[in-house]
Amino acid sequence: MKKTQLLRNLWYGLTSNQRFLIRRLYYLPQDVFDKLAGRTHKYVPPRGLIYTGSAISAKRYLRQGELQLQLLKEEIDLKPSDKILDIGSGVGRTAIALTSYLDKTGSYDGFDVVKKGVDWCNSGIGNDFSNFNFKYVPLFNDLYNTSKNSSLDFEFPYEEKTFTKIFTFSVFTHMPLDEIQHYFSQMRSVLTDDGLCFSTFFLYDSNDEDYVATRKDFNFPIKGEDGFRLMSENVKSGNIAIHKAKLDEMLKRSNLKKVKVIDGFWKDDVRDASKKEYQDIVVFKKA
Repeated sequence: MKKTQLLRNLWYGLTSNQRFLIRRLYYLPQDVFDKLAGRTHKYVPPRGLIYTGSAISAKRYLRQGELQLQLLKEEIDLKPSDKILDIGSGVGRTAIALTSYLDKTGSYDGFDVVKKGVDWCNSGIGNDFSNFNFKYVPLFNDLYNTSKNSSLDFEFPYEEKTFTKIFTFSVFTHMPLDEIQHYFSQMRSVLTDDGLCFSTFFLYDSNDEDYVATRKDFNFPIKGEDGFRLMSENVKSGNIAIHKAKLDEMLKRSNLKKVKVIDGFWKDDVRDASKKEYQDIVVFKKA
């Protein structure tokens, strides 16, 4: 077995709480140093609490949030007055950037299955900005949460047609297809008739499936039965890639319509500098 696959299996073989603890302890010395050196930011969590993406400095974390905001402005014409829903709000990467962009007529709502992330955001951003609200939803995810509550039974806690813009960064890369399908239907329900959705995925088709399955390091060797591939059999939500035709089918089933796809650079052997996001972006709306 390749070393990368072995390490991946060992990591995914741990419980979510064990993975959280290991990250916290591993980055503790650096977090202490950052604090002593004055390299922290009020809204940016310590490296050991960053459970999505890389554990990076506060400066780089803020920069990533600004890049995400720029993508939202470019791809779904995000406005300061928009009513926004952030699915998988994490530890506030995008929300921080939005605090200086949304005006008093705009609003932000976010929810996440990791309580420590929601608590962190509420103690900072939520406390300082009355139009920013974060909710904890205790749902099972074998990567992040051991709750017995199923995402398939979860109804978004918002009124119909509330949000003009909905986005997810690296959420549907960590959910099984049936849960994604359910979320699509929920997104349609709370989206205004002229609203837009922005979501990131790992996508492939028949032309690059073999490459995606066997490429070095970041690959999806486990083939599912219905248009998807996994990184690990141990954790179904560890990372999932979806066939483009399957995604089209799922959107149609929820009465949603694809507007455009922007390829990410996750499959590039040599980084294409014209691509701005690692994952593939899909913009969609009500059909």
